[in-house]
Amino acid sequence: MKWSFRVARIAGIDVNVHATFGLIVALGALQWSGHGARGALFGAALMLALFACVALHELGHSLVARRFGLTVREILLLPIGGVAMFAGRPQKPLHELLIALAGPAVNVVLAAVLLVVTGALGLLSELPSLGTGASPSLPTALLWLLGANVALAVFNMIPALPLDGGRVLRAGLSMAIGPARATSAAAAIGQVIAVGLFALAVLSGHLVLAFISVLVFLGATQERTTERARSILGVVPVGRAYNRRAIALSPCDRVSDAAEHILTTYQTDFAVLLDGQPIGALTRGDVVRALAEGAGGAYVAGIMRRDVPRVDADRSLDDVMRLMSEKSAPVAAVYDGERYLGLISQEDIAEALALLQFLPASRLGGAPSPAAPRTQWT
Repeated sequence: MKWSFRVARIAGIDVNVHATFGLIVALGALQWSGHGARGALFGAALMLALFACVALHELGHSLVARRFGLTVREILLLPIGGVAMFAGRPQKPLHELLIALAGPAVNVVLAAVLLVVTGALGLLSELPSLGTGASPSLPTALLWLLGANVALAVFNMIPALPLDGGRVLRAGLSMAIGPARATSAAAAIGQVIAVGLFALAVLSGHLVLAFISVLVFLGATQERTTERARSILGVVPVGRAYNRRAIALSPCDRVSDAAEHILTTYQTDFAVLLDGQPIGALTRGDVVRALAEGAGGAYVAGIMRRDVPRVDADRSLDDVMRLMSEKSAPVAAVYDGERYLGLISQEDIAEALALLQFLPASRLGGAPSPAAPRTQWT
């Protein structure tokens, strides 16, 4: 993500921090600034320790997701929490269930360890007074982190999408009624819970809870929209969607030639063909970067992408989109057997979805007409 930088790499997974993360550290320092400079440093350190727990929570999700074959792009820490970014999505409800449970399970383990430590030190009796008369100290930090990990586990298990509890609910429902209906039901429950949390936040004057409830409501809405898109794209073969009139380039064409095609045809992605077979692809972004570097006269063979995924024309748009996401590929090459048909891009799929969602269900599925070559899309 833009405006983020890496602070750690754990088990081969980058842990990145957004540039705005400093706001939450500053807030922690401010909350404890009544104890002077020592208190401010303590508050900042406390926030860093809290987000280390958040990072471990997301690492729990990530390691289980990777166990089920998903590619983990990064763990991103934001002022409002953390997110583990995967390429693709769980293919089985059980996988989603276990991935969702892994994060809160980490917090339960951390809370258990802290409970044993604070109990052994005889600190548990001080827990009720933590929010009133606490002073910056190691016992305070241990007790505070104990409470924070319990809160993280409990809050994340609220059955509201996109929280972990909502994903657990959806996974369970998917086993009984299928993913589409399960997502719709879980999203509706999430929206109701979000409205309830917002009302509670307004009555109690809790601005942070109000903000979180809005995010939960929007997240539930997005989950429903995404599942509807999957249900539409999942029944449409890419043979119905790729550009049959696309212009192809030769390896000996210049970057300036590709730029001219973009200007005059509005085509943004080009296959580079040699003897009728693709050897690479060129996107608008590739052309723009080359022009910015003064390489307009360079051959397209020198800047083209060679790692273009190959897909069969009878695969669904949803499958192809998932493949492109997993491989971080902007385009895919579509084949009918061994015959190359054309390219399809993520933008193409988005444009197709904008039209397909208004077609009757009877016109969504099925193969393309015999006169037209078939295409596959992700």
